[in-house]
Amino acid sequence: MARNRKAKMGETIQFMRKGEIHKGVVFKVNENSVLVQIPEETKNLLDYETNRTVVGHKNYVIA
Repeated sequence: MARNRKAKMGETIQFMRKGEIHKGVVFKVNENSVLVQIPEETKNLLDYETNRTVVGHKNYVIA
């Protein structure tokens, strides 16, 4: 996925996990990554313990 710019808080991004594209909302921006809140459905699909994940800036596009 080609990054066009760093996402800002509150923006929706798309990122790839387990061969599928998922969406989430950025709630914190770090130097090299963003913290993203994902829907409950995505959390269950990816078998995550929480509905938050870290995505590197080079691994998402702004939706």
